[in-house]
Amino acid sequence: MHQTEQSTPRERRIERRAHADYTGGVYGSMLAASVIVGAGHLGSFPRVQLVLLLLLTGGVFWGAHVHAQLFGARLAQQTLDRRAVLHAFRDEWTIVKAAIPPAVAVAVSPLLGLDVPGALWLALAVAVAGQVGWSMAAARRAGTSWRLTAVTALVNLLLGLLIILFKIILH
Repeated sequence: MHQTEQSTPRERRIERRAHADYTGGVYGSMLAASVIVGAGHLGSFPRVQLVLLLLLTGGVFWGAHVHAQLFGARLAQQTLDRRAVLHAFRDEWTIVKAAIPPAVAVAVSPLLGLDVPGALWLALAVAVAGQVGWSMAAARRAGTSWRLTAVTALVNLLLGLLIILFKIILH
């Protein structure tokens, strides 16, 4: 089904989900992991600062991707109207969504009895798990075989482990 003026809002949502691009989720999860590794020394409220750093960095990168989409390839191919802007906002939103689970992990870490270093490791594990999950969702949405889905999951796991290795080496 192609989107038409006659389609219902529900039909348009189903169509958007069918063509969803999870690349931003993979990218956003990797970005979140990198933010956690690079957080370094945090101030008096390290958990609050890390949660804000994750969410704000995700938001800034989302804005950068929206800008690139609107004023890069899109502008050359179509006029810039409200629909194109909303489409770009929606397409890149997975970057921000990918930052939320690691931020939540940091926020709930005191309830789990974790100190700040433990919270960082938990958030890093959640970010890497998100990276693998987003890549698997993208592969399945694209209709790939389970074997290719496993390969993309493994590649993203290895990339996540590389980020973890950087954290170990740098600290």
